Amino acid sequence: MNTRLALLSAVDPGVTESEIFRLALQHAVGELGALGGMIHLRGPMSALRLVSAAGLPAVLTRPWEIIDQEGPLAPARALHQGRGVWIAPGSGEQPGSGAVSWPGTGLAAVPVFSGERGIGALTVVMGAQGEPTVEQWGFLQAVIAWTEERMRQAPPPTRPPREELSGDRLRQALEEVRVGSWDWNIETGELVWDEAALELYGTRPAEFTGRIENWMRIVHPDDLPPTLGAAEKALRDRTVFEAEYRVRRLDGTYGWTQARARATYNAQGEPVRMIGVGWESNESRSARDALSRALHHMSDGFLAVDDRWRITFLNLAAERMLGSSEEELFGRVLWELPSVRQVPDLEKRCREAAAAQQPAGFDMDTPNTGRRLHLRLVPGPDGLTLYFTDVTEVRRHEDERSAAEQAAAERAARIAELTESLAKATTSRDVVDAVAQRVLPPFGATGLLVQAIEGDRTYNVGAVGYPPAFLDTINGRMRVARDPVWDPILTGTPLFISSAAEYTARYPELAARPRQAGKQAWAFMPLTVSGHTFGSCVVSFDRPRRLGDEERTLLTTISALVAQALERARLYDAEHTRSQELQRSLLPSGLPELPACTAAARYLPAGQGMDVGGDWYDIIPLSGGRVALVVGDVMGHGLPEAATMGRLRTAVHTLADLELPPDEIMSHLNDIVGGMAKESYATCLYALYDSTTQICSVARAGHPPPAVVHPDGSVYFPEVAPDPPLGAAEPPFETFEMMVPDGSLLVLYTDGLVESATREIDDGMAELARLLRAAHEGPGEVAADLERLCDTVTAGLLPAEHSTADDAALLIARLHALTDDDMASWLLPEDPRAAGQARCHIREQLHTWGLDDLTPTTELLASELVGNVVRHAKGPVRLRLLHGPELVCEVFDGSLTMPRIRRASETDEGGRGLQLVTALSRRWGTRYTATGKCIWTEQPLLGPESPTGLPTDVLDLPFLDTEEFARDLDELTSGDQELPGPAAQ
Repeated sequence: MNTRLALLSAVDPGVTESEIFRLALQHAVGELGALGGMIHLRGPMSALRLVSAAGLPAVLTRPWEIIDQEGPLAPARALHQGRGVWIAPGSGEQPGSGAVSWPGTGLAAVPVFSGERGIGALTVVMGAQGEPTVEQWGFLQAVIAWTEERMRQAPPPTRPPREELSGDRLRQALEEVRVGSWDWNIETGELVWDEAALELYGTRPAEFTGRIENWMRIVHPDDLPPTLGAAEKALRDRTVFEAEYRVRRLDGTYGWTQARARATYNAQGEPVRMIGVGWESNESRSARDALSRALHHMSDGFLAVDDRWRITFLNLAAERMLGSSEEELFGRVLWELPSVRQVPDLEKRCREAAAAQQPAGFDMDTPNTGRRLHLRLVPGPDGLTLYFTDVTEVRRHEDERSAAEQAAAERAARIAELTESLAKATTSRDVVDAVAQRVLPPFGATGLLVQAIEGDRTYNVGAVGYPPAFLDTINGRMRVARDPVWDPILTGTPLFISSAAEYTARYPELAARPRQAGKQAWAFMPLTVSGHTFGSCVVSFDRPRRLGDEERTLLTTISALVAQALERARLYDAEHTRSQELQRSLLPSGLPELPACTAAARYLPAGQGMDVGGDWYDIIPLSGGRVALVVGDVMGHGLPEAATMGRLRTAVHTLADLELPPDEIMSHLNDIVGGMAKESYATCLYALYDSTTQICSVARAGHPPPAVVHPDGSVYFPEVAPDPPLGAAEPPFETFEMMVPDGSLLVLYTDGLVESATREIDDGMAELARLLRAAHEGPGEVAADLERLCDTVTAGLLPAEHSTADDAALLIARLHALTDDDMASWLLPEDPRAAGQARCHIREQLHTWGLDDLTPTTELLASELVGNVVRHAKGPVRLRLLHGPELVCEVFDGSLTMPRIRRASETDEGGRGLQLVTALSRRWGTRYTATGKCIWTEQPLLGPESPTGLPTDVLDLPFLDTEEFARDLDELTSGDQELPGPAAQ
């Protein structure tokens, strides 16, 4: 096995994809002793196309040439599951009813990836040995890894040689090229070819099925992946699809074709159709390409007209000037062309020159291009010949010289403004905007690109005046030996290029970049601070521009100012990013789903230029169907405030877990804030909702009151007198209690949501109430969907287009009450009979709830808790059961002494009760009440397959004899009395 992999590793990089597939299949089949193999690649729609096969006859592979990538066949399964699959015979592994059954014992398929995207699968037909072993699967994965690596290194398809045509060959090439058109329905896969397309793509009309698979079958295997990639990119980026690839002719040979198309999209932005054309490109690409090369070096444009001003001939330069091709212009009257009519007085001056029958010439400005042409008319016996010479540069140099002094004065003023703007710039975006506003206009520049170095790559910091597609291509560009961006960085010397021709001469391998960027001249300047070069600043022009010495010196000086400002801004950006990451990590990653409430929340950071704030929110589940909802705001912005917010949030969790009432929690938080070394203040609102009583207790320290939305849509803000902020308050804190009907909304928020420099907090609260009422009165799904309601509120109070100076937090919770049917409560006597009565009540109530399987465990828990109360505490004694997602058993008494678990030795007669409670319940705890305390336990509800009775780990405890326990429990049960139903709660 290692020998075969070594042979594959010895293959030189750069072999064609068809050779890669052949070698991969050859060694995979040979190593596994398989009968044969095949490779499929992903195509358009949901198709996988067979691109290579080994050892299998055509009668077997023909039905597998095009298969559904979402179907049940082995290659599709491997691609869909992202791992190797084994398909045994008899599993329906056939592509169609007419397919021939496969020989052997089954099919083994492994997926092929390009990066993280699956692009195909390799499948082998196993012989008598059956499913591959673990080692054989590993070999297949190694072959796939080799295939993926070599595919990345494979060269693009070789184009036909480009001949230079002349004489008879040129005249032959100038004959009209027949162009075929096609229409592909992307949603259905239907494909329409006209007669020329059928001929071009070597398909007889009777063989054409009208499906995209027709096209996939005739494309050369080496050309299919890049062509599909170009189509997917065009659909994804909404750009023109252009590709050149080989297709199979009727005689079996391959010929080169070119295609160009554009897609249409539906209202959802999904591609619907792609309509395009194709033509043969074997003869030096096409006759039109040959004509372009023949006329490429002719700088002047010319056209001929007859005595009726009808166009009889024009060259490529004239085509560009008139904005149409020769086929579209031939025979048309010159004055009917829109581009000609846009030139003032052109027809009048030409007719006057023609009437004089003397050569004449004059300058004219072409509309919408900024170009100036010198037009020369030469009369002839059959009409006139018009010559166009571009004199833009000559005239421009004259204009530039006349305006040089004025421009210099304006530039000096702009530099002063730039210096002032850079001093105020905070972020990297601010720096780029300042340079774009203050530098580009005085130099007549149209583009700005600022890049920074990270490792051996340059990344875009900001840009103005460049197409997004071009920016994507240069972002993250590797360091190379010859590159106009890297050369100034490596040498520390600015580089000035005055034209696209000079650019191409310096960097021929990047000759396409000026056209992609839409620029004609550049100034590449390194960004250096304290001897360290960290990036580059590129100022570009959309026309050729030769900068003078004074302008170059000025731009070099500007780049030094930009470098200082940008380095300062990058430090700010880095700190701001770290602060935001810290704040995000301190906020809840998600809200818990609780029976007592469902909730949604939003955190909105302050606008650009502001440090992170200290707003936070939280939901904390508590015992007995209660839940705590918290929102707070640490005053100020910055990392210290974010850290303080994290400390307070952790403290609130800890204090809430101790089951403290809201006013005591506020007192402890006030001590924490007051004890911080740096003078800090914070506002906070703590709401404790009890789903068994529907009472919500609220304490707030300098925080806006909550909004309550009743089920009928009415909104009100409880009138609670606020205590001062944490850090400035003097305990005790006031607690306000209110009844909240089932299904009501409790809305908590920070002042950043309702208050701003242009809006008082009372106005903001009134707007919040209006939005909540409107959501209730509007479509029902908005009020029911808390996530959508959060979006509605934040969009109404903090529009995205308005920058805010403060961060904001919003928490909306829908409160749910526990129904009377899910609660039961009884008063118990303060004597030993209490335990027996408790067991009787539990037995009856759990039977009513259909929870008989939990009866033994719950009886034992209640007996232990009630027994401890009777023995160690005082009355009144009350038992309560809560039926929710779990079963809660609570015992109330009038004592303030909290039980504590301790370790009992083998000779101790007591001290094991709470150990038993811990073992029997999922969790347990205690909390103070207004009249004493409550001890509670929580048990999960048993599912249909859950074991019944006592847990085995409890029965195996060393201090519990199971037989004696069962006997004692029976005796206790026989003495239980039948008691009246649940008491009023």
